[in-house]
Amino acid sequence: MKVQRKRTGTAAQRVLTAEIAVVGAVALALFVTELPSIMREMKIWRIAGGLRARHRYP
Repeated sequence: MKVQRKRTGTAAQRVLTAEIAVVGAVALALFVTELPSIMREMKIWRIAGGLRARHRYP
C-alpha cells in the first residue's frame, strides 16, 4: 500500500525560496556592518544643517 504524501512545492520553488533566504541574509549582514558608517554620516549631515542647509550647500 502506497502512502500518499502532500507535495509542498516543486524543487524549483524550494530552490528559489532558499536563494531568497540567502540573499536576504547577505543583505541584512551588509546593512548591519554598514550601520556605524551610516550613523556617522547622519551625524555629519545634522551638524552641517540637515534639510535647512539647502541654500548654503548647493
